[in-house]
Amino acid sequence: MSPDSEDRVVTLGRQLRRPELPTVGARWCEAALPAGSVYRFLARERTRLFPPELFADLFQTTGRRSVPPSILAVVMVLQRLEGLSDREAVDRFAFDVRWRYAAGVADAVAGEETASFAHTVLVDFRARLRASADPDRIFRVTCALARQVGLVGVKRVLDSAPLEDAVTTQDTVTMLRGAIRGLLRACPPALKTKVRAGLQREDDYAAPGKPACDWQDPAAREALVDALVRDAYRAHYALRGERLNPRVAEAAELLATVTGQDIEETSDGRFRIFEGTAPDRVISTVDPQARHGHKTAAHGFDGYKAHIAADPDSEVICAAEVSSATTGDAVVAPTLLGHLTADSQGGGPVARAVVYGDSAYGTGAHLAWLDHHGLTPMVKTALPTAPQRPVRQRPVPDRPPGRNGDLPGAGDRGDPPSPPRWGPGPVRSSVQRLPAA
Repeated sequence: MSPDSEDRVVTLGRQLRRPELPTVGARWCEAALPAGSVYRFLARERTRLFPPELFADLFQTTGRRSVPPSILAVVMVLQRLEGLSDREAVDRFAFDVRWRYAAGVADAVAGEETASFAHTVLVDFRARLRASADPDRIFRVTCALARQVGLVGVKRVLDSAPLEDAVTTQDTVTMLRGAIRGLLRACPPALKTKVRAGLQREDDYAAPGKPACDWQDPAAREALVDALVRDAYRAHYALRGERLNPRVAEAAELLATVTGQDIEETSDGRFRIFEGTAPDRVISTVDPQARHGHKTAAHGFDGYKAHIAADPDSEVICAAEVSSATTGDAVVAPTLLGHLTADSQGGGPVARAVVYGDSAYGTGAHLAWLDHHGLTPMVKTALPTAPQRPVRQRPVPDRPPGRNGDLPGAGDRGDPPSPPRWGPGPVRSSVQRLPAA
């Protein structure tokens, strides 16, 4: 299997039985490895865990024979256990007899496909799994077997960790111009010509990066932002009435989100960057799903967040999810604990599970969900994130009463309301209009 497009037509490879081969390596592992070794466990349960039929949907009926997927599945499991890269895992499989013993090829002859393979085989295998209808099949069957043999009980520990993204955080000007460039690249030639004809900035939007500007001049910066936003509106205006393919629609939605999340319209009809940060803000057009999150008040990160539910006794991870960096831990918790509810087990009587976690899982909504499904929470109740200010008990002498009440500061809003913002989200009708020049 190779990630090259011309070499992706492969058929399911099956592990051949070679009774004529010597069994020195296998006999040595059986004698030397302890009874509880993960290598011995995988060697014993490999056929039941990863039968060829489990991966049949990933391959064609004809083509070049692949490396047996049962071998690749064992390598991927050991790779995760030992925290290795693809190159390191392939190297370990080629020269560590324990890995080959776990995969059932301890005495494979050098040069055979079951003795070694390129690291790109793992890349291609993961890509096939990711594109399939059941991408988590290896994790699912491993957890199911752990429950069958009694390794997993009814206790769960919930936790999360940041997944740092390598994407560079972009400023508003860079994202605006990048989103316009992305839309032009996504459009077919005829539609691209139509969109490009409506843009009025002296910019061909061909090269990446920031546009030329005197960044020390506030007026020049404001004029640049206004011109970019108007070009963004004109690009959307050109798409009206067009039937968009998924790629163009995605680029148009990203442009609308970037245009709306940081921009406000002033009373004189100009566009500027407003002060503050929009909720769930896109931080880069390179990876639009990445977000800026906080694991703690002092620890910020850019990327995603990983969530797990683990059995505290066996330390087996029973469920895992990935969310955006801004998603709260308690929001993902029901997904991690769904297999413990009565509904997931046929509605019959189930043992009352116990859930452990920090105060991030102690929100009112999550505690109510646990109580509804009969799960015992062992979590600390979360404190309010924005406690209300106490009402002043006496007026301040040197300040006149507020407009909306007798207490100074109670509903006092002397300034006129600011124009509505076109916040982040899908394309709205407001982005379809073309503002006056």
